[in-house]
Amino acid sequence: MPVTSDRPDVIIPDVGLHEYLYGDLSPEDEDRIAIVDLAGGTETSYATLRSHVDSVAGWLSRHGVAKNDVVALHCPNSVEFIVAAHAVWRLGAVLTPVPLLASPSTVAEQLRDSHAVMLLTLAGLGDGGEEAAELAGLPTDRLIRLDTSRGLNQMLAERNTPPTVSFDPSTQLAALPYSSGTTGLPKGVRLTHRNLVANMAQVESSGPVTRDDVVFGVLPFFHIYGLSTLANLVVRLRARLLTVPRFELNTFLRNHQKHGVTFTFIAPPVALALAKHPEVDNYDLSALRGVLSGAASLDEELATAVEKRLGINVYQGYGLTETSPVTHVNLDRNLSLGSVGRPVANTEHKLIDPDSGSEIPVPSDAGALSDAGELWVRGPQVMDGYLNNPEATAEALPGDGWLRTGDLARQGSVGEVFIVDRLKELIKYKGYQVPPAELEALLLTHDAVADAAVVGVANDDGEEIPKAFVVARDKDAAGDALSDTLIAFVAEHVEPYKKVRALEFIEEIPKSATGKVLRRSLL
Repeated sequence: MPVTSDRPDVIIPDVGLHEYLYGDLSPEDEDRIAIVDLAGGTETSYATLRSHVDSVAGWLSRHGVAKNDVVALHCPNSVEFIVAAHAVWRLGAVLTPVPLLASPSTVAEQLRDSHAVMLLTLAGLGDGGEEAAELAGLPTDRLIRLDTSRGLNQMLAERNTPPTVSFDPSTQLAALPYSSGTTGLPKGVRLTHRNLVANMAQVESSGPVTRDDVVFGVLPFFHIYGLSTLANLVVRLRARLLTVPRFELNTFLRNHQKHGVTFTFIAPPVALALAKHPEVDNYDLSALRGVLSGAASLDEELATAVEKRLGINVYQGYGLTETSPVTHVNLDRNLSLGSVGRPVANTEHKLIDPDSGSEIPVPSDAGALSDAGELWVRGPQVMDGYLNNPEATAEALPGDGWLRTGDLARQGSVGEVFIVDRLKELIKYKGYQVPPAELEALLLTHDAVADAAVVGVANDDGEEIPKAFVVARDKDAAGDALSDTLIAFVAEHVEPYKKVRALEFIEEIPKSATGKVLRRSLL
């Protein structure tokens, strides 16, 4: 039997994103500060934000952007990003957000694949936008630099009125973020207005953030996690959002103290810094009541360390680009901090044995964990499919509304989920399955380890073995003696087949913008 949410179903309004975000903006909320742009030094009220969105939407319409057109946005976290994204949705057009550090060739490929009619970017990002547009065959007048005199300021000055647009939210495409899915090259994920509205309503009903919160916006907006929880949900709640273009620990801590930040969405690398970095003790974070970690699994010991050091609640959530993104959230203090919790409202999950295809039941004994299986989810936030890729769509969406996540998980006696690892990243050692994330979490508990990643590599006999890449807290100690110590440390705490068989010290673990270990970069 699938596990259903323990929260009551929410009513999903039959409206588009713009209407859901701004349609019920009350007069008393118009003067509330919506966005504090830390890099630009500006504060924008909700009334001004709505007005700017309308003006930019009017300008885009006047310059040929219409319903169903795809607009690419290559921009760091800022008020400009939010205004541009919401303006695209105001027109019934489709937003394809571009990773900030993408190369010109990668940007060009996304422009071509999505059939984007316009690229919104910043001159401050260099000449990459111009090169990408040229590679993609995008006309020069379709490349708009928002930070120039002919960019956002001109759009706002002209005060164009956007047209009235109507569409069916359940079928109208809203966003085309790119994801590698369970395997393979990046694919355009088709998310409708209903997908994104539904997920906001689902997360809102869980209650991690309220209108009285000051939220720090360090997660990249181009990623679905930052786009949905920060650029959208915080606006919907009428809370205050602080935007910052990139994570830098001192900037993060200084602004938490200065602005009295009360809630922050983070990824595990930020949790690691909050737990271990000595600089944290130099700042007053007493206003902070909680953080929610997502984008990659957070180990229970690391979450506990953050809670004890800062005196806050650490929550954990789970989702994918293909689910808009949230499917699970753990706000229950009675559940393990290492669990991503139970499904959000209107959502259910099941675990499927990857070998037999049979469903793995919830264990009957309290405190027990089930066998590991692939996590399948179903709900209104599940994507419409991959862009122009019926084979990948069929593989990810096996039918009856279910999505195969590609993640291996266990579940507890009340249906709480523990993510084990990516199904395709499991190391097979002598036929045994070895989850890299489990070994990484264990290594991070050692005082000598600042960061770690584990991958499967071939030994001299061609057999796959677990190899650890470690960033030592004391670089001078990184040598054979510490290597032997760490290998022995892991061996003491895991089954024999899970032992680390090789270890290498490196300067930095390669990670994506949201904190996922880029294991392929280590091979």
